[in-house]
Amino acid sequence: MLPDQDHDPRIKAILDDIVASSPTIKAVAVVRISGLTVMSVMPAYIAAQEHVSAMSAVMVLLGERITRAMKSGTLNKVYVKGADGHIVLTSVGHDAVLMITAREEAPLGMLFVEMARAAAKLKKLV
Repeated sequence: MLPDQDHDPRIKAILDDIVASSPTIKAVAVVRISGLTVMSVMPAYIAAQEHVSAMSAVMVLLGERITRAMKSGTLNKVYVKGADGHIVLTSVGHDAVLMITAREEAPLGMLFVEMARAAAKLKKLV
């Protein structure tokens, strides 16, 4: 039996590895499709962490709907570009979402590779 997901040290280790992979990564979270946070590593200035988690889940669900409606295949990721950085979301199985935020200068190729690697590991845990 798996440990309680909300306190699973394996999930925390995966998130810590993502953050450690680049100094440009600002935050990372695993969120249930229901919008509840499984685990996150976010700076304190993100006061509305639960709202961010819920919005992340909704964005992926909308991305899946749009790709289905446009017959674009399976959703790979949702990418949001802000003036000061990037937000990337991807599904982790059918029940969760991985969200990464990074500064403007983040190398997107590396970010996408780290995200795919982490999502594959997380899929076994959430």
